[in-house]
Amino acid sequence: MRTPLVIVLVLTLAACENIPRPSDRPFESWEKGAVLGAAAGAGLGAIAYSKNRSSGAIYGAVGGGLAGAAVGAYMDNQKRDLEKNLASEIQSGQAKVEKLPNDVVRITMTSATAFDTNSTSIKPGFYTTLDKLSNVVVTYAKTTLTVVGHTDNVGTDKYNQDLSLRRAHSVAQYFESKRVDPVRMAVSGKGETQPVASNASEAGRQQNRRVEIYVEPVRQG
Repeated sequence: MRTPLVIVLVLTLAACENIPRPSDRPFESWEKGAVLGAAAGAGLGAIAYSKNRSSGAIYGAVGGGLAGAAVGAYMDNQKRDLEKNLASEIQSGQAKVEKLPNDVVRITMTSATAFDTNSTSIKPGFYTTLDKLSNVVVTYAKTTLTVVGHTDNVGTDKYNQDLSLRRAHSVAQYFESKRVDPVRMAVSGKGETQPVASNASEAGRQQNRRVEIYVEPVRQG
């Protein structure tokens, strides 16, 4: 059986809390996830977060799943359009696109300042990048998105865990405002548990402060 292609968008946040990186396996969307939406069109403020999404609700939101070879082509085309939309960030060195094992593609935003220290409010200067991403995922609607927050190790474990989840919520809420159906989205916070660099330096801590977005195809059956 073919392993599903998972597109991983990694948005590095220049705040002082760290955000962990994904392991080199397809992300299990529902692990420690909070569901953003129980029915199509539901607002985030009215959602009771849980770990599980109804497959019926997801199929209804995306108009049915993908089958067979259509899955790979659909996700390859989405990756191509993500690279096209982020071309200026890639050219300037603010982003890089990597293919990981198991058909995982990781897009890393390396120098975007999304949040102030200890803040969960997205900075206006980061909206353009999020707009580019949302434009693609709205077009490729037969997917689910899991937004995962990470921090550096400054502060307590509990504080960083909560901060990472609230930052993931902020990004998901922004995507919802850009017409991404909340039924497609889930959020998770990893706190400081998955660093991608050493927290011994500010440069390393900056790399660890990030939000990752995992985009996965909705399959038939």
